[in-house]
Amino acid sequence: MKRKLLSMVLAFVLVFAAGCGKSGGEGAAEPADNAPAAEEAEAEAPEESGTEDAAGESFSVGFALRTANGSYYAAIGEVVKAKCEELGWECTILDANNDTTKELENMESLAASGVDLIFLDCVDPSAATASQKVAADAGIPLINLDSGVDDMSMQITTVYSNNEQNGLEVGKYYAATLADDFEISAVMLSGNTGSIAGTQRRDGMFAGIIMERTGCTEEEAWTAAEEMEASLVSTGKASNADAKFTITGQGWGNWTIDEGLIAAEDLITANPSLNLIMGENDPMLIGALTALDNAGITYGAEGTVQLISAADGSKDGYDRVKAGDIMAIGENSPSKIGELGVEIAKDILVNGASPDSYEDITMTEAVAVTADNVEERYEFGF
Repeated sequence: MKRKLLSMVLAFVLVFAAGCGKSGGEGAAEPADNAPAAEEAEAEAPEESGTEDAAGESFSVGFALRTANGSYYAAIGEVVKAKCEELGWECTILDANNDTTKELENMESLAASGVDLIFLDCVDPSAATASQKVAADAGIPLINLDSGVDDMSMQITTVYSNNEQNGLEVGKYYAATLADDFEISAVMLSGNTGSIAGTQRRDGMFAGIIMERTGCTEEEAWTAAEEMEASLVSTGKASNADAKFTITGQGWGNWTIDEGLIAAEDLITANPSLNLIMGENDPMLIGALTALDNAGITYGAEGTVQLISAADGSKDGYDRVKAGDIMAIGENSPSKIGELGVEIAKDILVNGASPDSYEDITMTEAVAVTADNVEERYEFGF
């Protein structure tokens, strides 16, 4: 299997994360690579050198935020602003309210104000080309956060969580709990059609389950996951006989609790023999829990249905992990994405690092949050 592999870096905890998903972040979205992991690393942050440059100059940065509606996006904005202010920088956040036209206007406003650097969490990876061009034409360095972009030529880097590897770890964890002869009958709760992050997340879970149940290599698991993805897209169903793993339906929950509930109700009605609900973010799974309650179906450790999600890691989701309702959630932490983005900005503005020194994608550490580690990972939720 040929997958684009971006070099591993050792520099801070390189994650997402975009997130949220629309819930949380769709996060960690985008470039449509086939590689399971690009530049994931957990390493040293750029060297500290104070809040001002050698001339004692402070900096002004802007953040063109996709939306402030939703705890995930609110959290990433709050973290970026707080970390900038800790450095003595001014930080202006403008909300696009999920409107690409408004996003472009916000980018033009930030560029006109003369900020030293812009963070962008784009609404749409294709439309973001015009937004990025505003910064490029003004000679302003740009860091994409949470959501990936189609054209990465005008940025320093895109920072997000490792969607594929988060999904892989979640899938492996779930599969390791099963008896060898257990037949998985799953349904898939997805965010929205065309989401690169969503595709990466579910394919990661597919690969993790296949890898754990068959003992194949990771490369072989990704090949098998891609075959399942192609089948799911074309027929709405998918299976891997060797892993005793079948997906009998897919629903679209638009990354939210309420729409996740509606989609889950339809899936439960159409697939009464299901024993696994897979989600692309945890808010949709929280909606699914209500759907299961309404249908009188048991879930969790002692129930007939298990629930896993490749993202995001809301505190509400983690509370459900603590309660035993959700088995595992991939960590798509807005705080880690925001902190890392500001560290990179500092490296460029204060330490004088070359923008070319960063790879196209910088990812945070892949983590499956389970009953085993939820207490220690809880602080990174939102």
